[in-house]
Amino acid sequence: MASGPLAVLLEGALQRRGGLLESLHAEGTDSYRLFHGIAEGLPGLTIDRYGPLVLLQTFRERLEPADLDAVEETLKKGLPFAFSLACSHRGPGYDRPYDEWQRSRLEGAEEVECREFGLRFLARRRHRGIDPWLFLDLRAGRRFLRGAASGRSVLNLFAYTCGAGVCAAAAGASEVWNVDFASSSLEVGRRNAALNGVGAERFRTIQEDCLPVARQLAGLPPGGRRGKVGRFQRFEPRGFDLVFLDPPAWAKGAFGAVDVEGDYPSLFKPAVLAARPAGGVVVATNHVASVGFDAWADVLRRCAEKAGRPLRSLRAVAPEGDFPSFDGRPPLKIAVCEV
Repeated sequence: MASGPLAVLLEGALQRRGGLLESLHAEGTDSYRLFHGIAEGLPGLTIDRYGPLVLLQTFRERLEPADLDAVEETLKKGLPFAFSLACSHRGPGYDRPYDEWQRSRLEGAEEVECREFGLRFLARRRHRGIDPWLFLDLRAGRRFLRGAASGRSVLNLFAYTCGAGVCAAAAGASEVWNVDFASSSLEVGRRNAALNGVGAERFRTIQEDCLPVARQLAGLPPGGRRGKVGRFQRFEPRGFDLVFLDPPAWAKGAFGAVDVEGDYPSLFKPAVLAARPAGGVVVATNHVASVGFDAWADVLRRCAEKAGRPLRSLRAVAPEGDFPSFDGRPPLKIAVCEV
């Protein structure tokens, strides 16, 4: 990609976001996508802002130094705030050329604070995962929680760094359970909660495979393959007012596989049964691009009906405008399901 065409594409993306960024800044949000390559002319390239950090990531081919210079110059002209530009290559090969390009440009620590709805979150430009600790496209789901969580109990499954849980607690949730297998992610979640004055009395983190936790809360056997399951935490059945279900596309553990495309009911059934009858809500996500929303929604409805908890309603929540879709079918699908 020549630097000229890339600069033109980026200029157009910034212009299209003008009004959106003004509204996000007004509500205390400084974390968003600046360039969504797959829909804006350059698949395999994303540029995101996390407070003082702007992160460019390539997932196919690396950019040349001239392209990086063009990106930096275009951003400086188009953005009304100071920033440090960091680059990371997530595709084949190493990103050593990026390290050399940015060595004299990066300022400050690897870890920064960013904001969403006025809440404070930690972000890190480089760690073992792909996302710097906050999934920006899931802002639409967190926005729903802001308006729905007050006074309600919340179960946050596949919590990662607890962004949804912190948002729910800050909105006035009576209690939030955050479940994830990764202790490192939950530690970041606890730090995020502390940054926002959320006390441990309303904010619980549970390091465990989400499948046995959700199944036990739903009144189901924990599952798992005989001889493969070790010790796990025990829970009594109980209902939550809100269940936030944000699974990865694929994962495998002792209690079975997480297969969003091939077997979403194994995730959705316990989530529905863990939601309070006659008034509970499940917010479910699906990140698989090849799955259409309507077909997935039919799977959710059939699953809930078979579980004896037919859905009273199901509505879509679309990602916000910094994640445009070229075909009206964004990869991330969010369904708000009333039980």
